[in-house]
Amino acid sequence: MSVPARDSVPAPETRVAAFPKAKVLPIVAARPKPWRARFVAVGRAVAGKVVPPLIPLLFLLVVWELLCAGPDAALPPPSRVVADTWELITDPFYDRGGLDKGLFWHLFASLQRVLLGYSLAAIGGVAIGTLIGQSQWAMRSLDPLFQVLRTVPPLAWLPLALAAFKSGEPSAIFVIFITAVWPIVINTAVGIRNIPEDYRNVARVLQLNPLEYAVKIMIPAAAPYIFTGLRIGIGLSWLAIVAAEMLIGGVGIGFFIWDAWNSSLISDIIVALIYVGIIGFFLDRSVALVGVLVTRGTATS
Repeated sequence: MSVPARDSVPAPETRVAAFPKAKVLPIVAARPKPWRARFVAVGRAVAGKVVPPLIPLLFLLVVWELLCAGPDAALPPPSRVVADTWELITDPFYDRGGLDKGLFWHLFASLQRVLLGYSLAAIGGVAIGTLIGQSQWAMRSLDPLFQVLRTVPPLAWLPLALAAFKSGEPSAIFVIFITAVWPIVINTAVGIRNIPEDYRNVARVLQLNPLEYAVKIMIPAAAPYIFTGLRIGIGLSWLAIVAAEMLIGGVGIGFFIWDAWNSSLISDIIVALIYVGIIGFFLDRSVALVGVLVTRGTATS
């Protein structure tokens, strides 16, 4: 067997040149398009907020349907409620004259009364709470009186208001005011009293006048407490107007519920209560959102 000559064996450089190395490309993961990434992020955020409340709601509806499906059940199941009130749900804007109106008009009338009475309570409550929080003498003088008045049930004021105003409309607004003002007063006073002493010292060093001190230091520092009282107040206002309208009559969601009870329309009552709860939820969230914007996040929503 013959051995190949040394010159016939290709040199290493020749072998490398004959078989070049394959170019290795880096593996880069495909990035989703920007609009798709934003869509996915928004979808996950919405699902994280919507899905958890839906689970107990669906469970409640299923249990309600099973318990009230029998012929001897005192309350109608959800399926029957929807069937009985389908026209009421799909056409809330009808107006046939008098008190025969859709749910929208009853809710709108109640909201008007609530916003007027609540606005008066917010202005008066913040002003009185500021006075009590700043003045020790005012706190000792007014706090016992307020502690007595705030324990009176809201509807207990209605006969007195009817005797004083001779009309149901101002009486309902007064009941809203007297119900909502107390948590606003108390929380505002607590917020004013809890202002750090360092803030007061800064005001003295800067020689701020009373108006500048109120605008730049006192109100911003007490704002989280104030908006806590405002949130409690708006909830109590909505509770009070529904109860008051059951007694004073006229257009309003409270009267609608009472009239449905007199007509034995249980399904109408259930639908009205659902609307009352939804409106109350949005009222609370609206005040909370304003608080977050005004206090720059120090008042949690």
